[in-house]
Amino acid sequence: MIDVIIAGGGPTGMMLAGELRLHGVGVVLLEREPEPTKVVRALGMHARSLEILDQRGLADRFLPLGTTHPLSGFFAGIERPAPERLDTKYPYVFSMPQPVTEHLLTEHAVEAGADIRRGRAVTALSQDDEGVTVELADGTSLRGRYLVGCDGGRSTVRKLAGIDFPGEPTRVETLLGEMEIGIPWEEAMPLMLEVRKTQKRFGIGPLGGTATYRVVVPADGVSEDRAVMPTLDDFKEQLRRVAGTDFGVHSPRWMSRFGDATRQAERYRSGRVFLAGDAAHIHPPTGGQGLNLGLQDAFNLGWKLAAAVRGWAPDGLLDTYEAERHPVAEEVLNNTRAQIELMKVEPGPQAVRRLLTELVRFEEVNRYLIEKIIAVTIRYDFGSDDDLVGRRIGDLALKRGGLYEQMHAGRGVLVDQTGSLSAEGWADRVDHVVDVSEELDAPAVLLRPDGHVAWVGEDQQALEGELTRWFGASV
Repeated sequence: MIDVIIAGGGPTGMMLAGELRLHGVGVVLLEREPEPTKVVRALGMHARSLEILDQRGLADRFLPLGTTHPLSGFFAGIERPAPERLDTKYPYVFSMPQPVTEHLLTEHAVEAGADIRRGRAVTALSQDDEGVTVELADGTSLRGRYLVGCDGGRSTVRKLAGIDFPGEPTRVETLLGEMEIGIPWEEAMPLMLEVRKTQKRFGIGPLGGTATYRVVVPADGVSEDRAVMPTLDDFKEQLRRVAGTDFGVHSPRWMSRFGDATRQAERYRSGRVFLAGDAAHIHPPTGGQGLNLGLQDAFNLGWKLAAAVRGWAPDGLLDTYEAERHPVAEEVLNNTRAQIELMKVEPGPQAVRRLLTELVRFEEVNRYLIEKIIAVTIRYDFGSDDDLVGRRIGDLALKRGGLYEQMHAGRGVLVDQTGSLSAEGWADRVDHVVDVSEELDAPAVLLRPDGHVAWVGEDQQALEGELTRWFGASV
């Protein structure tokens, strides 16, 4: 009996595998593709994703291998400098090709002890009160206590679990690829910038230090079979249509297409089967939120599944995954829908775009939209009137170092500035840190393993109630 089977070896699946292994949970990850993808669908990580990597001591693996860019133009391409003093130590966009992100997360998961099996496609599943049986294309089967589908927008697990995926189909399609261009960049760049004045779904940019360029161009209509990849001739035709030239594109590394479909699973759980990442929600890539949303799903679910496997999960803990993450994804679907509308070239959308461009000149509007994109203002509803409860907390400066240094093990953390509280009965699940911070305006805070504040105060009895609520019975 495997503790947790994960279907899907993209960033979401690998992040979840690493989180589970922090708690000694047995993990087998099944990926249908025999080799990692070379397709660069996602390029950016926002502040909250960098924070969760930092909370697990992984940020230093990532940061030297990517580049940072200002948080400007990330809402529908409306250019406006990012607001000052964002509540994060990562007030920028971190650029890293998705295959590199996936490689680093895979490396971490393997080091932590996850069993990664490539070339293994799930074809059937069944479940009972004790576990889930998964059948594979090679005729073998596996049995685990839980199964998590991290297998993308066309999720096999979601379909086999009978979970509906309502939403809107693709109405506009975009071609995406990496290839060389036949004219000097000094000539291509002014042409590209002129087109982008009105067509925000178009772009060509060099990939640092190489002769290869990332090309994004709107397609003329939606393909009948979206599983069929575009050809170089398709790119040339659409480039000529949109820009008046095909830029002499040639020698493609890879080519792909994506649409603006928005769909969300009607539920994230069916018995012992869960969904995370694109298996639970798909949306346009506007604002660069997709990869980030999946990583944060995994970060929320990992410690809860581990608690269930290890036997200390309080009643209802697993149900909080859907209760907390479904509204977050719903908000992302809404803002990406809005951005797609604002990027259309028709007079109506352009009029709304001009109005919003005026509004973002107000600091409050600009901050609201940027913080929505980078996901630092998410607040889960824990039923508390205290505004801090339910929110993620930044990397507070403590006397002994940064708060995130205390979270590498994936356990809960009680930051106690009074020195009079106790979490002794939960010492196997919660670290009691007696320390002070000028940045924390509260006597003490209890943090869940995902960094969200579960309790604020100084009353021992109230603290024990919240410890029991999130970490089960005391020992």
